Amino acid sequence: MRRLTVPAVFSAVFAASLFAPGLLAQEAPSPTGPPPRSDAPEQVERQDDLQTLKIGTQLVNVYFSARDKSGYITNLKKDDCLIAENKEPQTIKNFTQEKNLPLTIGILLDTSGSQQNVLPLEQESGATFLKDVLTPKDEAFLISFDINVDLLSDYTNSPREIRRAMDKARINTGAGTGSVTGNSRAKGTLLYDAVYLAASEKLRAEAGRKILVILTDGGDQGSQETLKTASEAAQKANAIVYVILIADRGFYGGMSLGYSSDRDMEQLAHDTGGRVINVGNNGKKLEEAFDQIQDELRTQYLLSYDPTNKKVDGTFRTINLDCGKGLKVQARKGYYAVGDGEPGN
Repeated sequence: MRRLTVPAVFSAVFAASLFAPGLLAQEAPSPTGPPPRSDAPEQVERQDDLQTLKIGTQLVNVYFSARDKSGYITNLKKDDCLIAENKEPQTIKNFTQEKNLPLTIGILLDTSGSQQNVLPLEQESGATFLKDVLTPKDEAFLISFDINVDLLSDYTNSPREIRRAMDKARINTGAGTGSVTGNSRAKGTLLYDAVYLAASEKLRAEAGRKILVILTDGGDQGSQETLKTASEAAQKANAIVYVILIADRGFYGGMSLGYSSDRDMEQLAHDTGGRVINVGNNGKKLEEAFDQIQDELRTQYLLSYDPTNKKVDGTFRTINLDCGKGLKVQARKGYYAVGDGEPGN
């Protein structure tokens, strides 16, 4: 797999430089759902500016799982499913079950003040999850986010390394730095910045299955990125986002949980083909949430199609996948038609 050179720490200054409008305008286009184009591209001459645009056959890859009331379905065939792009029927070219395809996992750990009493639960369950899931051909990385976004562990297939990094994670409220409000709560929880960085700087160049698992109460404060741009970055990286909502009830004064940000997390997960699992502050439910994600990863399918719309115009194309009555299909909701030829999708 290709590696991006990323500093060991995503500092606030580094994040700000990435998000500067001038730099964003000059970035190379992000990869979309389609994989690299064919080795024999067609040359098309643009008459308006005499520039040459290379266009070749692209397949759109869609990872998905399907379940009914009894559980996940593991015996689907190509003829069982129908797929449409922008409501136009498409022809499925390839259809396989991909439980053995290499997996890249990004764990995003909320270390803001609101997670003070649940961080140990997150550390233990997250480390156990990676120990159970990672094989020698898989890789994972760990990012924490609070008033900063920090890369705690770069790519590794060693659960032991991830555990060591996870155990070193600490709550950061910015105390003594002028970044704490009068009620001793941090001004910043850079959730959207963390998702954007993980997707665009870590996952966009990776091949195969890619997921982000976010452990958070769902609140964002101070990010320069938004729900829209974070979701877009994840979609362009073809990364499936799972959000495990976990919260310290004591931090919120015992009030009932039900944040308005829950809807934002639902949208982020839904758009990328993942889902939200709300565990409150229950350690047993947290373990069960990781078990559910494992089950989905073991029953994933991959289908590919050659879109009838050949334009590489950067637009978002919706995807609708139906595998039969009574089945709930979990898949990303679309892709961006950006044909930059970079690997990983």
